[in-house]
Amino acid sequence: MLVSCKSTSKEKEPEFWLGADIGWCTEYEAKGYKFYNKAGEEKECTALMKELGLNAVRHRVWVDPSKHGNWCSKEDLLVKCQRAKALDMEIMVDFHYSDWWADPQKQNIPASWSGHSYEQMKQDLAAHTVEVLQYLKDNDIEPKWIQVGNETRNGFLWTVRSNEHGWPELDENGNTTIVESMGHAKNNPEQYAGLFAAGYDACKSVFPDAIVMVHLDNGFDRDLYDWNLGTLKAGGAKWDMIGMSLYPYWALDGGFRDDEEQTITDCIENIRYVAEKFGCDVMIVETGFYVDEDDPERLERGRRQLARVIRESMNETDGHCKGVFYWEPECKPSQYKLGAFTEDGHPTVIMDAFTDWSE
Repeated sequence: MLVSCKSTSKEKEPEFWLGADIGWCTEYEAKGYKFYNKAGEEKECTALMKELGLNAVRHRVWVDPSKHGNWCSKEDLLVKCQRAKALDMEIMVDFHYSDWWADPQKQNIPASWSGHSYEQMKQDLAAHTVEVLQYLKDNDIEPKWIQVGNETRNGFLWTVRSNEHGWPELDENGNTTIVESMGHAKNNPEQYAGLFAAGYDACKSVFPDAIVMVHLDNGFDRDLYDWNLGTLKAGGAKWDMIGMSLYPYWALDGGFRDDEEQTITDCIENIRYVAEKFGCDVMIVETGFYVDEDDPERLERGRRQLARVIRESMNETDGHCKGVFYWEPECKPSQYKLGAFTEDGHPTVIMDAFTDWSE
């Protein structure tokens, strides 16, 4: 067995975690959005998640989001974490290591780090990580999990040519153009591993007991996990837990799979596989299902699929999957179609899966 994960097992490990990334909640409030429970009562978003059966939240943090309203700054992160703590909910912090969104198509280097050497960028990353986490610690917030990067399928800290709005510009073949390749996993695998290691060490320097995660997308793709995690291991990096994204809808839409149910099956199998190969636990840190308020059967299908993901993650992974998190369930379908709420702020039937997952 290959072992790259530091053991974080505890004699009394708590329950299976049911969570949600609700990083938009404060921005939504500022825009006047309201959220309501099943009884039609207005609720603060974090408290509503708890009422709906969740026991954890996930929040992203960007390096310098001043061009994007300062949402997901360390200060905004603290506000959201304080709400979770007051409700006795556990917290996951998701470092994007970018000034805005980081995902498999773009991992843009923060503007203030651009052009720095590899050694300097390791220092930049570590300093930012420590600054954010120490800020939380100074305000009595202790995250249970910390992600070093977000969906780092292709590594992180590499920049693509973007338009004035910050979105990638595509060439005639639909591809992005990399303009800085510092931590790109294929182009600079040793630097990807070294940067991840710097982030891991920085997390542990502030919160030694936190569970530090590597997060990849396409949880059904065994080859991706073999290659990417193998790259990190070969470069001397370590982690405590593997985070996965699982989106059956996007798997079909992107041409990765041709059946939603088989996508879930493959992910559950991959959880067992990577847990055995890399000697650590796994968590589904992002999932989501299509919302169409005019199609009740489509919503019910989402509920059934989410219930299946929770049930099988809990019962069919030899105890290695420790939780399932929904990505931005509270969002409006007109903004993002894989949330789990209606346009006017009410939970759809999809959210029932958090309490009726056994069915």
